[in-house]
Amino acid sequence: MSIIDAILDDFFWRALLGGLGVALVAGPLGCFVVWRRLAYFGDTLAHSALLGIALSFLISVPLNLAVIITCVVIALALVLLSRTRVLATDTLLGILAHSALAIGLVTLSFMPDVRVDLTGLLFGDLLAMNRQDLLWIYGGAAFVLVLLAVLWRGLLMSTIHEELARVEGVPVERLRLALMLMFSLVIAVAMKIVGVLLITALLVIPAATARRLARNPEHMVVLAIVFGFLAVGGGLTLSWHLDTPAGPSVVVTAFFSFLLVYSLARKPA
Repeated sequence: MSIIDAILDDFFWRALLGGLGVALVAGPLGCFVVWRRLAYFGDTLAHSALLGIALSFLISVPLNLAVIITCVVIALALVLLSRTRVLATDTLLGILAHSALAIGLVTLSFMPDVRVDLTGLLFGDLLAMNRQDLLWIYGGAAFVLVLLAVLWRGLLMSTIHEELARVEGVPVERLRLALMLMFSLVIAVAMKIVGVLLITALLVIPAATARRLARNPEHMVVLAIVFGFLAVGGGLTLSWHLDTPAGPSVVVTAFFSFLLVYSLARKPA
């Protein structure tokens, strides 16, 4: 047996590799959540993931694929509805988030023969990571990171000053849709790590922590990844020694890192 096989056969190392893979992509994407103030939007997509889970059982499609499609549809619906200006964006987010979550739960209740670990889906089941999950995580992470690298300049320009970006010929709407697609993919692959209710925390907290220390956008991305790694490693260690839930332990570790940095560090000039 090779060293790689030995590592992949150990549930703790699989969990660590899976968590690090999610942190690797959640860091840079989380920076855009913080810069664009999209935390509530991330919550909406995370809540809609449960509807995707229900649909995957209902129409017999792969779980991750159903979640990605559902998140993309919800994101597109939000864009279309926000253009009508009938309701404020935060109101639309609240309606879509809780409605999607409720519809998902109701749909699952009509399928008594389907065994679903709702606790694991809502709060994560990191220690149940398998090799197929790792492939999804690192495949999705590679796709998102390459897409971010290609679109980085345009995304950054439209984040700093959207109107100026339009004048410069940046395709702002298409970039917004691409960002939503990336959010959807990350939520789908991160679902097993921290659960649908805690995904936004893993996106927001490391990036918010990094913002306190960052000198420029690229520096913030690197720091967000580092704090994500620390959260995953610390959370798994906490779970191992204290027998606490792995997903929430990762978020708790990220939160204490945030408190420590903001209480001790000075914001760079």
